[in-house]
Amino acid sequence: MNPIRIVVDADACPVKEEIYRVAYRLEVPVTIVSNAYLRVPQHPLISRIVVDGGFDAADDWIAAHVDAASVVVTADILLADRCLKADAGAVIGPNGRPFTTSSIGNAVAVRAIMSDLRAGGDRVGGQPPFGKEDRSRFLSALDEAVTRLQRLRRG
Repeated sequence: MNPIRIVVDADACPVKEEIYRVAYRLEVPVTIVSNAYLRVPQHPLISRIVVDGGFDAADDWIAAHVDAASVVVTADILLADRCLKADAGAVIGPNGRPFTTSSIGNAVAVRAIMSDLRAGGDRVGGQPPFGKEDRSRFLSALDEAVTRLQRLRRG
């Protein structure tokens, strides 16, 4: 049985410090995955994967390496969908919103519609600014996801 771990789509992740805090407190390893070198704390629980290759190389690595013991942190809806299909234990956006098998279809559809509107020249609003409430909601969601997986694994 694989140990619980947090896997982070890290290139544009605004909550890395919060992830480290949860990891240290709950003693859960973290894998930071990025397309470019990022500084990470020198700590036995933190590892870094820098992928070579194309646009989706980090996403491809993450989707290929997650399992039921993985809590994935990503803002990428398509990656969230791939991780859920790979049976990730949990997938959470940096704003604390969990992606679930029941919500991902709608999220993918809305993303496609917004992309089509932008491609057609329409001005559509983006995400609201990232704030304190988002960080707080994320901390709570990550803590809850890791704790839930730990309880499930203990039986």
